[in-house]
Amino acid sequence: MVVLSELLEGSSSSSSTHGHNPSTSGHSSSTHAHRYDVFLSFRGLDTRHSFTNHLYKALIDANIITFLDDEEIETGEALKPELESAIKASRASIIILSKNYATSTWCLDELVLILEQRMISDHIVIPIFYHVEPNHVREQQSSFGDALFKHNQTMDEEMDENKRRQWAQKIDRWNKALTEVANLKGNDVNGRLETQFIEEIVKDIYRRLYVTLQSVRPLLIGMDDSINFITSWLKDGSSHTVDILTISGIGGIGKTCLAKHVYGLYWCEFHRSSYIENITRKCDGKFNGLLDLQEQLYYDISKTRSIRVDDVSIYTSKIENSLASKKVFIVLDDINNLVHLDALLGSKGFHPGSKVIITTKDRWLTESCALLKTNIKPKHLKYFLEGLHETKSRQLLCYHAFMCNYPKAGYEEVLDKLVKYCQGHPLALEILGKSLHNRDVVYWEGFMEGLKKEINSPINNVLRMSFESLPSNNDKDLFKHIACFFVGIDREVSETILEACYINTRSGITNLLDRCLLSIGWNNELMMHQLVQEMGRFEVSQESLNKPWKRSRLWCHKESFRVLKHKKGKGNLIGLSLDMRMLEKEKLGGSFELKTDALSNMDSLMLLQLNYVHMHGSYENFPEEIRWLCMHGFPLKSIPLDLPIDNLVALDMSYSNIESFVGWYSNPQRLEKRQKVDGSCLKEKRLFGSLKILNLSFCEQLHSIGGFDQLPMLERLILRNCIGLCYVCESIGQGVELVLIDLSYCTKLEKLPRSICILKKVKTVLLDGCNLGESQIKNMELDSLEMCTVNTIGINRRTSFSAFVGGIPSDLKSFSMSLPRSLVRLSLANNNLSHETFPMDFSCLSMLKHLYLDENPISSMPNCVRTLPGLEILTMEKVVFDPDMSPLQLSINWHGQNPTNGDSRGKGIT
Repeated sequence: MVVLSELLEGSSSSSSTHGHNPSTSGHSSSTHAHRYDVFLSFRGLDTRHSFTNHLYKALIDANIITFLDDEEIETGEALKPELESAIKASRASIIILSKNYATSTWCLDELVLILEQRMISDHIVIPIFYHVEPNHVREQQSSFGDALFKHNQTMDEEMDENKRRQWAQKIDRWNKALTEVANLKGNDVNGRLETQFIEEIVKDIYRRLYVTLQSVRPLLIGMDDSINFITSWLKDGSSHTVDILTISGIGGIGKTCLAKHVYGLYWCEFHRSSYIENITRKCDGKFNGLLDLQEQLYYDISKTRSIRVDDVSIYTSKIENSLASKKVFIVLDDINNLVHLDALLGSKGFHPGSKVIITTKDRWLTESCALLKTNIKPKHLKYFLEGLHETKSRQLLCYHAFMCNYPKAGYEEVLDKLVKYCQGHPLALEILGKSLHNRDVVYWEGFMEGLKKEINSPINNVLRMSFESLPSNNDKDLFKHIACFFVGIDREVSETILEACYINTRSGITNLLDRCLLSIGWNNELMMHQLVQEMGRFEVSQESLNKPWKRSRLWCHKESFRVLKHKKGKGNLIGLSLDMRMLEKEKLGGSFELKTDALSNMDSLMLLQLNYVHMHGSYENFPEEIRWLCMHGFPLKSIPLDLPIDNLVALDMSYSNIESFVGWYSNPQRLEKRQKVDGSCLKEKRLFGSLKILNLSFCEQLHSIGGFDQLPMLERLILRNCIGLCYVCESIGQGVELVLIDLSYCTKLEKLPRSICILKKVKTVLLDGCNLGESQIKNMELDSLEMCTVNTIGINRRTSFSAFVGGIPSDLKSFSMSLPRSLVRLSLANNNLSHETFPMDFSCLSMLKHLYLDENPISSMPNCVRTLPGLEILTMEKVVFDPDMSPLQLSINWHGQNPTNGDSRGKGIT
């Protein structure tokens, strides 16, 4: 393991001796008032050579300065002065309450002093109940009662009246301290793997001490001066002024890492804080991207959810009002558009003492913003981030290539050439170092020679060499596909689509991750650094610089539109993306009308995205090889009968006007029409025989979905926010390959098909915002509703609704019985579920690991949680409950890099 202090200071992490050999270690992150981050209070007899030692090592490895007393034997009655000093000089204490903890008078005196520090300062106390019951500590029972009894015996045997009185005072303080610490929010190791338990404790310490995560620090090699400069700027500002700092520099130079690092250190010192990342990409890549960012910023600084409005100016006004009332710390990352900046900051000013950091490629952007044109201007400071000096560049490259500070023997000359070539660019140094890790000198030299032959920009060349180092054409095609179409898309969805395009994603994605060409986001989405994505697209554009229709992939909306408008597309195209709203934003002249026959010659097209595109003509002109068809805002009320679907693997028609999605068998007229289209009988044919992903989210007109007997391969059914959906056909029981069902915010869905419970592969069911706790959920007879015929399960065409549909009971007591037994992840967030209406028994869901109950009016821990033996994650964000009624620990879903998400969840035990 690379010790951070070695990277930053060129020396090993220190180990100091204080008094009787106490040990400390870690890179300093404390303020000047504290010498230690953590003080460990423990009973050496129980845990010194086991749990405490492992915890101490984990804290050291995480660069948390930790005090641990090395003295094995207690000498004397009074607490050692150095222990008392160490407690007062620590920011936090971890108290490991083990079986024999209370037998030690030193431990008890430490406990009293720690709790005193908690009362008089911001000292953080984290109790760990190590194979002891909190109630035994609280009530001084079991081993704690025995220990206190012996201390009382010692007091009674004391002949000196003054000493006996001192003993009585001490025992009284000990009793109170044990009761107090047992009432604190703590951690119970019982029934858990100690390695995982320790990892959670370290993460909790990071969160509560705001220590920067170690994984970020190597990227900040050579940035100490920049960190100190920004820290000084944050600390020196007057509480009566507002300060804005603009950090500018080229892409990949480290602006984001620097701002994120400083934000992680100081966000807690303000009333409200917000970190908005990748602003340019999010605004340019999505039609409502700016509105999404405004919504996030408004929530972060107000902590209130408002009704979504599709008006940028209204959100700006709401943001302005919130900014004026609170001292805030805001980071706006990668913003390069003045319109975006004004929409996020407004022009009315901030509350005194607020701080704003802006990172941008445009050094003069902030100077032009509306906020700096007001009568009372905030103080504005510009900071240009340049590349690393040669020494630090060598250090960063060595870290990634050799996992140490210095090059291996024989690599010095070629390493110096690479350092000079990168010109201090941190991202280039990182990618090069990882690409050359464990390679011999000959490979390095060949790599360097390849760089010299490139004639494009130095940064792009560096990134491109990593692309060229990919071991197969499969990996290169995978990289191009992702760069052009799949950045921001769920990994599993992307893999399903790309596998159908004859791409090996299992090894391919691993190779991309290893070469730093790809990363996975917190929500399992595929991520790329913008420079890397641009390089990938550059590779595709080289196929034909001036004739885009001759390329293999088209992602630029202008180019895609022109190719379709002039019917230039040929058989070489395998992917095309067009979002008409993006063209409308650019206010291009001319007609936007397109015809379906523009696709007729694209025989190899497999990836097609036509969002908000109105096409005229027969859909039989669509290529038969299409695997992924994404048509957001589709204007028709149903799927065109002449659309080629035999090879279709993923169909996404979100935000469309579709009213129903049912099999053609249910309507004889549609069956006859379909037969006329292809001239065959369909009784034996699976119409959607290859479809694995069906996404109809936000289709507000959708009222029913069925025909699952014609979707034999369907794995993911996503119907999120289909607010008009009333009915899901019982034939869903034939969706034997289903692994995910998302019915979130389908507020009119009053029934769940009974046959869902027989599905054996479903792992995830999402029912957020379905009003499960509302009284209007009732068992209704819908005799007039026509049902699709599903012969295999004996349902007639006019069967009453309640006859075969498993309703959601109004009391929800047997709700879990309607869910698949294979379920691993269940979300019931925002369902107005109270303690009285909550399902009483989850015992049939023995495989459930993740349960989400956020934003429900639950006053106490539901008893049904006791029946979930495999539960690993239970989230109850914005839920107030009595911790004394909790039968298990609540997990903390903590993202150390982005504390503004509000994902910190309480930890409690009984």
